[in-house]
Amino acid sequence: MSNGATAFEQAVAAVRGGTPSVKEARKLYDQLTDDERLALLDGDAPFWEGMAEMTGEGYNVRPISHGHIERMGIPGTQFVDGPRGCVSGRGTAFPVSMARGATWDLSLEERVGDAIGQEVRAQGGNFFGGVCINLPRHPAWGRAQETYSDEPYQLGEFGAALVRGTQNWVMACAKHYALNSMENARFTVDVEIDEADLHEIYLPHFKRVVDEGVMAIMSAYNSVNGEWAGQNEYLLTTVLRDYWGWDGITCSDFIFGLRDAATSLNAGLDLEEPFAQQRAAHLRSQMEEGQTDWAAVERAGLHLLDTQLRSYATRRTEDPAPDVMASPEHRELARTVAARSMVLLKNDPVDVTPVLPLPRDTSRIAVIGRLATAPNMGDLGSSAVRPPSNVTPLEGIAEAFPDAEILLVEDDDPDAAAQAAAQADVAIVVAGFDMRDEGEFVGSDMMSAPEILALFPPAPESANTLIEAATSGEGEVALMTAGDEYGGDRASLALRPVDEQIILAVQAANPRTVVSIVASGVVLTENWRHNVPAILMMWYAGMEGGHALADVLTGAQNPSGHLPFSIPTSAEHLPAFDRAATRIRYDHDHGQRLLDKLGVPAAYPHGFGLSYTQFSIREAQLADQQGDALTLEVEVENTGSVDGIHVVQVYGQASPEAGAFVVGFAPVEIPAGQSRSVRVPVSLTPLGRWDATRKAIVVPDGTIDLKVASHAHDPKAIALRLTVEH
Repeated sequence: MSNGATAFEQAVAAVRGGTPSVKEARKLYDQLTDDERLALLDGDAPFWEGMAEMTGEGYNVRPISHGHIERMGIPGTQFVDGPRGCVSGRGTAFPVSMARGATWDLSLEERVGDAIGQEVRAQGGNFFGGVCINLPRHPAWGRAQETYSDEPYQLGEFGAALVRGTQNWVMACAKHYALNSMENARFTVDVEIDEADLHEIYLPHFKRVVDEGVMAIMSAYNSVNGEWAGQNEYLLTTVLRDYWGWDGITCSDFIFGLRDAATSLNAGLDLEEPFAQQRAAHLRSQMEEGQTDWAAVERAGLHLLDTQLRSYATRRTEDPAPDVMASPEHRELARTVAARSMVLLKNDPVDVTPVLPLPRDTSRIAVIGRLATAPNMGDLGSSAVRPPSNVTPLEGIAEAFPDAEILLVEDDDPDAAAQAAAQADVAIVVAGFDMRDEGEFVGSDMMSAPEILALFPPAPESANTLIEAATSGEGEVALMTAGDEYGGDRASLALRPVDEQIILAVQAANPRTVVSIVASGVVLTENWRHNVPAILMMWYAGMEGGHALADVLTGAQNPSGHLPFSIPTSAEHLPAFDRAATRIRYDHDHGQRLLDKLGVPAAYPHGFGLSYTQFSIREAQLADQQGDALTLEVEVENTGSVDGIHVVQVYGQASPEAGAFVVGFAPVEIPAGQSRSVRVPVSLTPLGRWDATRKAIVVPDGTIDLKVASHAHDPKAIALRLTVEH
């Protein structure tokens, strides 16, 4: 080795100099022993040793190592989870992904990705496993907080933005591939789907991040059309490699992500995560029995080496300093994103003036609700970040109104809440959910299931203690969740009955009532929304959430968030959902398109969001067309008296029966009383149909109707009609 450089470092230098990474990966692979070649394919820690460490210290407190070959300097994948931020260390807790989707701002998401990538790298990670782009078919899905929208185009564009940002520093991994949108049954459910629906609705966002150059894709736990996703050849090889021509790393979800070592390898799964588990126990004997072979090992090994080389040759060379973790710059970004994400759903006048923004001289404020003082940043699962501090709603409000008297009622007591509200100038109710109501879930009954226990290597005497600790819900937990009483799919889409009672009691006592909703997604509001004048969707807003809430309440930040889904008036207007299902069929319809098909209005349509000013879309015209990619030139006027940001949305429809899809969007900042022109990129691909012969989505020739709007079914939308000819 020259100048003390390792074999891997020499290979990286060669790739930077123009040598194809595949060629250098082959040279590295040829120098490995058979044991090292197998070691590339799974985690470096023995299973029970790794389990014990996570049980004792907590999940992913440091990067999890896979395929590190010290002799040659091969780093392997040093895994750090997300997507709320860098899970290892004490990093910045950003708002959850669904909140970030509500900004409709891709440049902002790319900045978040860059910040997360820096922090992952500062912790010694080189692989960010937090680009979650699963489509929430039903809003009860427990992990809806980890994704961005229920529209494929939005999902794909936000996932691509996060990939661009993080891959400045590390490899990015998109997950969970595919059809993962049930939590309680994720280890047992088989999702049945037609090929056309699969490619038209549930895979386009994965195709988008592949086109962006994502370096890894994690398979899901569930089964798809009768085969586990972690060993599903159609998904892992036919689609990813053959149809899409992708050359990155496929990896399993943790511990339960595959059911047979040889089958997973043959199907195209490169890496078993996170420990030396099934492959370490069975792969050699399975090769001896002819169930797989060294050619399959080589194929996976070359994918792993080639991708690492490409990442190290193209990523930024400087290592971020340790103090980048939750740095002032990253905290400020988290605060900005949180404020930009909040969606003003209602802001009616009381005594002529809208309730929000609150006057700075407000002297007495009632702050009500169990979540007003809670460090409520999301679930306790694999996405949980450990920031050094966080700002609660109460703290943010108190800091923004230093001279005001704060009347706090945390208890579930409608009478006490009403009494406080009656004495205040304004009442702010913070209501919604926390980690007990929704989130990632592993139940103790699942951990004792024979088919799950069969996946573990022979257990030491301490194994029972480890399993009990992993599902007890006490402190840090090994298996990424806090056990039976936490998380899972939501049992109800409405607030707790006592929350609704508190809201109605507070409003009756004080007409100037604001309800701030903390949740990952849809909350049914029919029992109370018509009674209260102001409703704000706060989300799980991250470590600076309290400050951001105060920024919106005071008008320091003019609300500009727009819903990344629709909110129905009834759960009956949603797809069927059984969180204990072992088999379920997915089809084409959900969200806003299902409401349209049923002919029922939404309580709040897709893309809805109010502001402290008013906007008008004045003009829209086609500026450029390159195949199925368009650019629209849109003029927007701020007709109000406050500077603000508006989100221009484009909905496309190829035929009445197909429904309308989001096909483009762009935020634009406009000073009060002025107009701005914004170029809005539009893709017609969401309007295409799966062509089984060409193995691709094809946009049919004919007429395409576009509506340039402020939300779905905007009565003031500008209609454009295009003729598509290929």
